[in-house]
Amino acid sequence: MKKFQLDLIVADNRMAGPSATLLTLQYPGELPDMVAGQFAELQVPSAKVLLRRPISIHSIDRKNNLIEFLIQIVGEGTQSLADIKAGEKVNVLLPLGNGFSYRSTHVAKPLLIGGGVGVAPLLFLGQEFAEHGIRPTFLFGGRTEALILRKEEFQKYGDLFMTTEDGSAGEKGFVTNHSLLLDSEHFDRIYACGPTPMLKAVAHWAKEHEIACEVSLEHRMACGIGACLCCVEDTADQGNVCVCKEGPVFEIERLKWFN
Repeated sequence: MKKFQLDLIVADNRMAGPSATLLTLQYPGELPDMVAGQFAELQVPSAKVLLRRPISIHSIDRKNNLIEFLIQIVGEGTQSLADIKAGEKVNVLLPLGNGFSYRSTHVAKPLLIGGGVGVAPLLFLGQEFAEHGIRPTFLFGGRTEALILRKEEFQKYGDLFMTTEDGSAGEKGFVTNHSLLLDSEHFDRIYACGPTPMLKAVAHWAKEHEIACEVSLEHRMACGIGACLCCVEDTADQGNVCVCKEGPVFEIERLKWFN
């Protein structure tokens, strides 16, 4: 898929949780084609930060040429992005990486699992399913309810179930412990994004129940094009590959930690 370097205009930028911002950018022309699960490299408007920041594509509004990024604020770079004001420009390189395979795979009952800010690419995926008449099921986990982001927006496109470590929302525990959902429903494919321990638990649960599963890995990705070699992952079929180029989405069978 062709990559583009674009100057986008900030349409809105507002807090979306205790330590997250929702950055909405607009392009004066037609946005390029993008697949849920892909990401962008955003230039940081700070002279102190040299590298771009890799951010998952959260949602697309093709009618108004808007693209949303749900950004967890963890350092100076992401804080600088959170401080951008409406009307300012952000230089963006996109779309990068390989996304989920929903366009080439027939899925009737998808389960989308996210942890923390790992829910970000799943809204775009949920929108894509909804556009094709499929209502997905979302299963999100977090330490507490406040850290499960944009619940109302996800509920527009599918059914949302939650787990929290403190029991403040949904079932207490982790996503793979949600017995009310997982023991009563059958899904034909799982799409997951979040911390690696969660992804490993989801992958092994999927294998045990013979359900196809794709996971989006969270790695440090400096360049986004496979040049800097800082996001290497060991795979069963190709050995070491760059997550930014070969991923960030992988079928679980490809990952060494799964086999």
